[in-house]
Amino acid sequence: MSMDATTASHLQELRRGTVVLGCLVRLREPDYGYALLESLNRIGITVDANTLYPLLRRLEKQGLLTSEWNTDEARPRKFYRTSPAGEQLAGVLTADWKHIDRALARLTSGEGS
Repeated sequence: MSMDATTASHLQELRRGTVVLGCLVRLREPDYGYALLESLNRIGITVDANTLYPLLRRLEKQGLLTSEWNTDEARPRKFYRTSPAGEQLAGVLTADWKHIDRALARLTSGEGS
């Protein structure tokens, strides 16, 4: 199925917030960037590395993620984890996501007219 630029732009906009929420929830268990990328894509939250790595740095700068280097391995990796502030935000975003999902379900079923 071919997608025009307008559709692609709107899909990107729709998915942008889901990546933030997906990261905050998924990183309740510490993980490094590439493993996070793979797990998000595997469950259907499509994101590429050029989007994910800057997002991780931004979320860390905002205090929503913490990180530490694992130097025990042959190749050091930076592991991220959701901070208490990130956990709180994940709760707020999840509740709002569910509210929006219910509202859209009513609209698409014809109940919202």
